[in-house]
Amino acid sequence: MPTRVGEASRSEFDAEVAAAAPRLRGPALTAAIAFVAGTGFTLFGYDQGVMSALLTAKQFEDVFPQVITGDGQPANHATLQSFVVAIYEIGCLIGALSNLWVGDWLGRRRTIVLGGIIMIIGAILQTTSFSYAQLVVARIITGLGNGLNTSTVPSYHAECSPAARRGSLIMIEGSLITFGIMISYWIDFAFFWISGSSAQWRVPIALQILFALVMIFGISFLPESPRWLAKHGRNAEALAVISALDGKPVSDVGVLQTYHGIREAIAVEAHLGNDATPLREVFTGGRSQNFRRAFLGVVIQCFQQISGINLITYYATLLFERLGIDDVKARIIAACNGTEYFLASLVAIFLIDRVGRRPLMLFGAIGQAVTMVLLAVLGSVDTSGTQVASAVLLFVFNSFFAIGWLGMTWLYPAEIVGLRIRAPANAFSTASNWTFNFVVVMVTGPSFNNISWGTYIVFAALNAFIVPVVYFFFPETAGRSLEDMDVVFAIAYNEKVSPVKVSLRKDLPLAGSPEADEILGISSSGASGVSRSDSQSGTAESEKH
Repeated sequence: MPTRVGEASRSEFDAEVAAAAPRLRGPALTAAIAFVAGTGFTLFGYDQGVMSALLTAKQFEDVFPQVITGDGQPANHATLQSFVVAIYEIGCLIGALSNLWVGDWLGRRRTIVLGGIIMIIGAILQTTSFSYAQLVVARIITGLGNGLNTSTVPSYHAECSPAARRGSLIMIEGSLITFGIMISYWIDFAFFWISGSSAQWRVPIALQILFALVMIFGISFLPESPRWLAKHGRNAEALAVISALDGKPVSDVGVLQTYHGIREAIAVEAHLGNDATPLREVFTGGRSQNFRRAFLGVVIQCFQQISGINLITYYATLLFERLGIDDVKARIIAACNGTEYFLASLVAIFLIDRVGRRPLMLFGAIGQAVTMVLLAVLGSVDTSGTQVASAVLLFVFNSFFAIGWLGMTWLYPAEIVGLRIRAPANAFSTASNWTFNFVVVMVTGPSFNNISWGTYIVFAALNAFIVPVVYFFFPETAGRSLEDMDVVFAIAYNEKVSPVKVSLRKDLPLAGSPEADEILGISSSGASGVSRSDSQSGTAESEKH
């Protein structure tokens, strides 16, 4: 009788797995996920860059005279100009923090849809703005949707990507941010010539709606993250999605190892966290090292912003105009700058999984620091020759950033934390991005008005500070599954050594193996309170494969 019950149970499980199989499989599914995730980040980049040239567009200044700066203008206009740009980051911050509660409740796909809908509403309100106050409110709403997306899309993509290609796939997202920025610059330039109509600025803002619609429509054809499904007890669906992502049958050894690795990670985290919520577990230590891992995600996002990149992204046209370049040429050079930025970002796609995360971060930070020093030196001289050299150096800075830091800060936070705390941890890390983004964008205008080229010295010092912190505290994640990082931190805790040193070892056991189980505290004897059989409860049906 028990045998018949077991066979019936296995048969039911197999039927559930078959019913849950996604419509796409293998490379087609991986490409579709990359396309939708990429569309989300193209939207992100477009929304970041679109305001750059609009700030000095005639029709925009006619409707919003508060953004006009220069001789004869009120002293507070530089602050008001920075504020209307930076307030978008406050909306993004609110959206990212709301993911602390929304993300795990709705799941990755529905959160992305919600973010897209909110962005469409915000874009409509921005396009129809007739007052400074309405524009500010509309940018907050748009930012709210983008904050939800930027704290969800990287996690979703990372959880649906194979370890060997995860880095390059998510670095494509970083490149697509710059692709969106590039498109926004050229569209701004095209509409610059429509000087007699408010379409000069309304149409460029409205075009972001197209990206949001593509993202919302595309996500409806994709499966939910297998890690989110397993975390919520939907085991048959999780196994079906893993099988589809790998393009292999559910009986494949690799598929089953990935599946059991996820199940074991959930079991260990549930045991260590007891009844604590994922949000509370972010602040715990022990073998899981949750707080340390979440804090690394927060710090790396902070570092991206204090590098000074959005000094260029948001104010490219203004920076070139400050170098004495006329209105039209400044817009052309800004658009070329965005194009070169995109092309440079492609380099990181081919290097990230070959070279690793740490070398690229160190390379980028050192190059950025040197470039900022040179910009300060040339700015202090201020001749026609040094202005040309400064313009070139803005291209150089973008190149170092694109290779070392652009996509890295969306990849690394999703890789470094455990499954149970991934949603709240990524909400915190993304909130860090938007907080420091706001600070940098808000102070840039007043800073240039008060200390001029000294602004570059500040950013040079900040970039130099990044180098030793990355070297001593950031573990390597290249080539490891998301669950393998649990093993890295558990070994570091057990042996009382730096996770950085452990991450550079070549002989670490893979997650899901008996050796990894012992390191994580999973044993057949159940001494730790979690046994291998416990971690796979409800999944024995798949063992017949």
